[in-house]
Amino acid sequence: MIEKRSRFIGRCWPVSTEAEALAILERIRKDHWDATHNCYAYVLRSGTARYSDDGEPSGTAGMPMMEGLTRIGVTDVLVIVTRYFGGILLGAGGLVRAYSKAACDAVRAAGIVRMLPCTAFSVEIPYPYWNSVRTLCEQHGRVDGISFAEAVRCTVWVEQEKADAFCRALTERTEGRIGAEAIGTDWFPFPESEDRT
Repeated sequence: MIEKRSRFIGRCWPVSTEAEALAILERIRKDHWDATHNCYAYVLRSGTARYSDDGEPSGTAGMPMMEGLTRIGVTDVLVIVTRYFGGILLGAGGLVRAYSKAACDAVRAAGIVRMLPCTAFSVEIPYPYWNSVRTLCEQHGRVDGISFAEAVRCTVWVEQEKADAFCRALTERTEGRIGAEAIGTDWFPFPESEDRT
């Protein structure tokens, strides 16, 4: 975005550790070595949160960006706003608005997902059941890693609290002909707008 000839470039990344966030920041600083400022904010699920004004007047960049992340309600995210100064001073209020808007716009443009604790199930599906079982799997979770061979094999990520219901529904839908084998647990992303009820 352009504000009084200054160019503000907002970017965001999913991050799970502070080291990951700092490595991305270092790369952006190298890529945009000629920028006036590379301000940032990141917040992790662990509670770690950091921000920097990177030479802008204190409280006019990093803190407004962090407040934007808090307002949106995201974690495990890094936002960097790169500024190329355009020759016109924006004042403290103008900087706060510009950095906050650039950061929030970057997060929304990237898309927000909810990381949920899930169980991964391996399901082998004979072709005659594929359409019916695929629909059931999509209703209960997220289908991932589909392969087609003698039968269809896929991984289905289901929220842990809904795993038993998924297994029961699969058994009922296929009259016990198809089962799901639990192969692990992990956090899995679900789009924020997706209805998982």
